[in-house]
Amino acid sequence: MRVLGRIFLTIFISFLMSVSVGASSKGRILLIPLDDRPPCLQMPVKMGAIGGLEVVTPPRLLLGRFTEFGNSDEIVAWVRQQNIKSFDAAIVSLDMLAFGGLVASRVGTSASLREAQGRIEILKELRKTAPALPIYGSSVIMRLAPSADGKNESYRVNLARWAEISPESNDASLVKETLDLEKKIPGEALKDYKSARARNLSINMMALNLVKQGVIDYLILSQDDAKPRGVHVADREGLISEIKSLSLEERVAVQPGADEVSMLLLSRAHSRIVSYHPKVKAIYSSQESADKIMPYEDRPMRKTVSFHIKASGGTEVESIQNAEILFFVFADRGKADVTLQFTEKIEELIRQYPTKRIIIADVDPKGDIQGGDVTFTEGVRQRGIFRFLSGYAAWNTAGNTIGTALPHGIIFSGAMRKSRSRIIRDRVEKAQIWFLLNRLIDDYVYHSIVRPESISYAKSKGWNVFRFTDVETREVENFSAEKVLSRLDEYRKSVETLSGSSVVCHRVEDPKFTLPWGRTFEAEIEFTLTCRTK
Repeated sequence: MRVLGRIFLTIFISFLMSVSVGASSKGRILLIPLDDRPPCLQMPVKMGAIGGLEVVTPPRLLLGRFTEFGNSDEIVAWVRQQNIKSFDAAIVSLDMLAFGGLVASRVGTSASLREAQGRIEILKELRKTAPALPIYGSSVIMRLAPSADGKNESYRVNLARWAEISPESNDASLVKETLDLEKKIPGEALKDYKSARARNLSINMMALNLVKQGVIDYLILSQDDAKPRGVHVADREGLISEIKSLSLEERVAVQPGADEVSMLLLSRAHSRIVSYHPKVKAIYSSQESADKIMPYEDRPMRKTVSFHIKASGGTEVESIQNAEILFFVFADRGKADVTLQFTEKIEELIRQYPTKRIIIADVDPKGDIQGGDVTFTEGVRQRGIFRFLSGYAAWNTAGNTIGTALPHGIIFSGAMRKSRSRIIRDRVEKAQIWFLLNRLIDDYVYHSIVRPESISYAKSKGWNVFRFTDVETREVENFSAEKVLSRLDEYRKSVETLSGSSVVCHRVEDPKFTLPWGRTFEAEIEFTLTCRTK
């Protein structure tokens, strides 16, 4: 009996180990986010839950809020308090470490170069403490325009235009315009802008050296909002040249975007943990849109897609048949025939290839909505396509949308592929339904339907929509929350159960809606799902 007991115990322990490993449920990720906005903090944490990852971040109070910069020194101290060897990967925003976040990085007085460099030295300590720990870093190439902080409206547009055209020394009319603009921009503002650019470029270069030294395993140099020309081009090209001279092409990516980068690196980390590097086929609503440079970006959309697939841990393929994931990219709003044909194509390929995973990115090609397209979204909903989706996004820039949908879909696909027990699959599916509903209610319902009303409401009160007071924020939150949260149950029905799933999420509880930065640009939507097994 004792022998039989030991055999049974051994088999039982082996079973538990196989379940745990199969679900990748033991992964711990240290995340130093770009700031505390939902795409940088809430969404990586929730996306990690889909893959069974515990994403550990500094206390939110240390991350700052909009123009209140993060406390970089306290974050460094917090990192030193962590048991670094307990983590499976670290994802680090050098902009938060160095300056106090994205907005702080655009201000020359937020930190001196020496202070910024000193804070980043903590990464060498991490490498020394945990030599085998994968460290994924991100460093932003500064964008053209300063942040809209509610105080710089009188010159912000002029400064952005100056940053775009000032390098064009061969065009006499642009040279004259540049000189005229410099007269309209406060001298201190222009000086601070130039100082921030020079300092940030030095930090970008420092990041490359950390990769060369083996401190950072993989780095994304992300180009924040830009255009095909401007002062950023010389910065970017100089960095690309340095990457080539250091032979770092396989370990450093230079690509559009900023806010979504932590999600891309989270997907890359998860792909490594579960040994899942899917083959992804990108399918565009039109070749015209694929070749178009989208708003706030500086290269054709198909290049953005290719960069993001690689950064996420996937491999781009040309054949639908060879792909594990079909990635549908819609960017033809206002074209009824194209919209209908693309929706029908998605439905047809789902039927034709029922085992392939499906991701949809709904890209705003004009930059005027920055949310989901009504005609396309409702067409997808009416056809019941949302329950087949592994990933979905439709917010802000092409890079933001693509860089959310892809890692979402890859993490879910990897988690389902490795889940060996029904209990774990149920957990993965519940987390997936939460994330899909959150994207649908935020990207589409809020940004496309409610946000325009919220902006009109605020303007009717005479308020500055770039920066509300605390009282104004609460009032706009209440106005928006009623319109957004009342639709939660309606849109829950589009994703309440996934294709082939035994989980049904039949009730939404404790919904909350906030504007975390006191403006309408981003919303943080929280809720709890009550689910049952069929």
